[in-house]
Amino acid sequence: MDNLSDALKKLKITTTDSTADSLEGCLDCLLQALAQNNMETSEKIQKSGVLQVFASLLTPQSSCTAKVANIIAEVARNEFMRNPCVDAGLIPPLVQLLNCKDQEVLLQTGRALGNICYDSHTLQSQLINMGVIPTLVKLLGIHCQNAALTEMCLVAFGNLAELESSKEQFAYTNIAEELVKLFKKQIEHDKKEMIFEVLAPLAENDVIKLQLVEAGLVECLLEIVQKTVDSDKEDDIAELKTASDLMVLLLLGDESMQKLFEGGKGSVFQRVLSWIPSNSHQLQLAGALAIANFARNDGNCIHMVDNGIVQKLMDLLDRHVEDGNVTVQHAALSALRNLAIPVVNKAKMLSAGVAEAVLKFLRSEMPPVQFKLLGTLRMLIDAQAEAAEQLGKNVKLVERLVEWCEAKDHAGVMGESNRLLSALIRHSKSKDVIRTIVQSGGIKHLVTMATSEHVIMQNEALVALALIAALELVTAEKDLENAQLVQILHRLLSDDRSAPEIKYNSMVLVCALIGSEPLQKEVQSMAFLEVVSKLRSHENKTVAQQASLTEQRLAVES
Repeated sequence: MDNLSDALKKLKITTTDSTADSLEGCLDCLLQALAQNNMETSEKIQKSGVLQVFASLLTPQSSCTAKVANIIAEVARNEFMRNPCVDAGLIPPLVQLLNCKDQEVLLQTGRALGNICYDSHTLQSQLINMGVIPTLVKLLGIHCQNAALTEMCLVAFGNLAELESSKEQFAYTNIAEELVKLFKKQIEHDKKEMIFEVLAPLAENDVIKLQLVEAGLVECLLEIVQKTVDSDKEDDIAELKTASDLMVLLLLGDESMQKLFEGGKGSVFQRVLSWIPSNSHQLQLAGALAIANFARNDGNCIHMVDNGIVQKLMDLLDRHVEDGNVTVQHAALSALRNLAIPVVNKAKMLSAGVAEAVLKFLRSEMPPVQFKLLGTLRMLIDAQAEAAEQLGKNVKLVERLVEWCEAKDHAGVMGESNRLLSALIRHSKSKDVIRTIVQSGGIKHLVTMATSEHVIMQNEALVALALIAALELVTAEKDLENAQLVQILHRLLSDDRSAPEIKYNSMVLVCALIGSEPLQKEVQSMAFLEVVSKLRSHENKTVAQQASLTEQRLAVES
């Protein structure tokens, strides 16, 4: 350690006029000491004040630069040394060195910057603002034959790509092209894994998604899937998962998805279709998720339904009814839900038996599956009176919906159950459906739904309640009373924040409720006339008109 103290002293006094040889000797001594005891040596380096000296030694002309950068990289492996390195002003000269030609200098500089900025978003942002991203991408292109430098660039990209601000800068470089080129050359699993770790965060950006598709990444991914699908080697299974997950991620961008769909004729789309009947759960999952992503616009949905995708998804669901894979169930239901959005697809999907296939999962205790099941049924019955009636008379379904309306731990399931209950009434307009819902105890949930914070849900509830009051008031009377519907309507009409359509539908409902003696008494006892007459001057003409009509009805009844 005496040698170390001497070397540190020498470095402090001789940097200005020392020969390269004497400097080299001091630096070698530091590197040896760091190799023996990194932490202790780093502490001594910090105390000696020699870090400030290093800033002046980091020049492209100096023959010692690589060693100085190596020492900085080594000391910055210790967390307590990172701030002192920043305070010593080492970042700007290191960033400058990324422009030099010497490969050893580049490697040690990259390591030093990586270690100093490790785990610090602030410092990584500083590097991004200093323009390191285009520089590193250029380096990757020039030095792709140098394995150590390539790895250094990939580690740096992996760290920087986590930051949102980096993605815009990456999008202005040819990173997609470089990474795909590099990927094609790799044979070793570890190397591919490293590139995957950079690709995944970058592919979250829509511009880069498209660049990766154009650079041919999809073909590489499909090739990996083909090679690994039947293997039971751990590395292959991991690679299959990563490749198929990345494929699904690329389809989340509208432009990249449409490019790969190619009007349903695309070879990529066709290959993804072949994943659905596969025996690999991972591929079934990726296939179903990919279809759900392709099904993001009406044109694609109509094309896929006309070309038999529904049967493939139903067959897949059938394989997962008993003790099935929850993620596959969820993905297949997501795809069916999206496909059911265009009006022309609903009747086709209903006659293909989708509702029956979906109902097999009513027993599921998994909230994500319950949520998608509900959404799929709701999409299917939209404006389909016959289907809404059939489902609305299904006591098992209605009882399950009423149960899920109380799933307070799962707001999504609770909301979707309420919306489906309302939809069954609104689309069927059927007395039988209303009776089934009354008998199963669903009325109180529709009344609660009328107080939702979402206007669309409030409205759906009020329209369903108005149909109940118009078609089956006597049957529902007791439940409406117990759920305090009249008080809730009074509150909605008195509240200035209620949307115009809420006020309108609340008044329509009040008029319908007057047909019931006990409910009429409640309406009279609550001074509705006063609230309604104020609404005659409402800025919305429809609300104002309905207020006049409601006032007349109330006046007659009183």
